[in-house]
Amino acid sequence: MANERTYLAWVRTGISIIALGFVVSKFGIIIRELVPNSPQTSSHLSTIVGVFLVVAGGFMQLLALRSFVRNRRSIEKGDFSAPRWLEISAGAVTFAVAIILVVYLLISV
Repeated sequence: MANERTYLAWVRTGISIIALGFVVSKFGIIIRELVPNSPQTSSHLSTIVGVFLVVAGGFMQLLALRSFVRNRRSIEKGDFSAPRWLEISAGAVTFAVAIILVVYLLISV
């Protein structure tokens, strides 16, 4: 059961990152509509950052599924040992997303 809860937590995290990417990519369109004289680069940059976030969220979904299947097989065999690479890579991706959003916010302000 803990394996399934962990998997569902990763799925929720991936969905949140995908949703954040969608919002960021649409943010440029909203800014362009509200402020007619806004620079075009802000809209273009928000699309790039948004697409990156959606891809990162999708990649996180694939990593979570792979980890879930591997852990389930190990548990069924009775030789489970928890790998740490998923947590390390997810932490690195989350940190990269945070840095990209900070850079985007600094550029677009």
